[in-house]
Amino acid sequence: MHQFDYRFLADSLPANLLGIAAMIYDLRGKCEIRRMYNPHVFLELQQAARIDTILYSNAIEGVVTTSERIRNLVNKESEPFTHNEQEILGYRDVLDEIYTHFEDLEISEDLLKHFHSLMLRGTSLDAGKYKQHNNWVQGRDQQGVISIRFVPVNAKETPEAVEQMIFAWREAKQESGINGLLLIACVIVDFLCIHPFRDGNGRVSRLLTSLLLLQEGFDIGKYISIDKKIDEYRNNYYQALKASSEGWYENRNTYVPFITFLLQIMYSCYKELDSKFIENTARKISKSKQIENTLMQSFVPVSKEEIAVRFPEISVSTVERVLGKLVREGKIEKIGTYRNARYRKL
Repeated sequence: MHQFDYRFLADSLPANLLGIAAMIYDLRGKCEIRRMYNPHVFLELQQAARIDTILYSNAIEGVVTTSERIRNLVNKESEPFTHNEQEILGYRDVLDEIYTHFEDLEISEDLLKHFHSLMLRGTSLDAGKYKQHNNWVQGRDQQGVISIRFVPVNAKETPEAVEQMIFAWREAKQESGINGLLLIACVIVDFLCIHPFRDGNGRVSRLLTSLLLLQEGFDIGKYISIDKKIDEYRNNYYQALKASSEGWYENRNTYVPFITFLLQIMYSCYKELDSKFIENTARKISKSKQIENTLMQSFVPVSKEEIAVRFPEISVSTVERVLGKLVREGKIEKIGTYRNARYRKL
């Protein structure tokens, strides 16, 4: 069986991973300050992100309904009509429990079974139970050909594997030299390699991701849906999981591809939050001031194209004029040239 041991995270890791992780921790701190002074903006974003998270995490697994029905179910304005809607309702209830009680939820086998049971209640006789028969992870290529992506831990060894994974996670949490964000990515890979349930493993893994991120101090998923981002980059998601699971049984796998993917998704979420915050606060000011505020308030360098997309009502010539003026005034600097040029405050 695979040996669960996350202590390697305290050793040398690719510098780019540590750099991205450090950047994300920095963005978290800046967003906390913004939320402190602009709670109404974040409340609006939270309401939209909750719906997106429930919608897209289920859609990844083919559990779908109409957008209108999703809103009605999420806002508790309607009862479920179909099997899919019942599962969506269950996902909503688990997510709400995580958001409300994350500080009190202790990662354990019982908690994972509870999440699974609540999510699939009334729709599956296997709800809350580990798989009784061996399963496998399959995929379909662009030609429609189905193939086996991965053969998970067999049913007989599943309880011990989950127990060992949780023990290793708890041990790693006590190590001061282990980055908590990178640890989360490793645990999710292992959970999906075990595939402890007959169905619903992907959704439980994303619920577990939400919980672990909140417990690590990252609430970005409450304002920008991480699950929606995963759906947008679904192919990359599966490729990263595949790359990080190769050689898993023999302990030859590397977690780096999935760590990289999760960090990129997190960074993308913070970048989108940055954009949405600026858009919200820029609605009542002049066009020139909107562009200037976008650059002065942004945590990351911004391109001319990104400004144009953000403010489609502002002409390209106006964007270029304001950018040139701000560069001459020494308020911003230009990084790169031509189409790759980006701008950041000084």
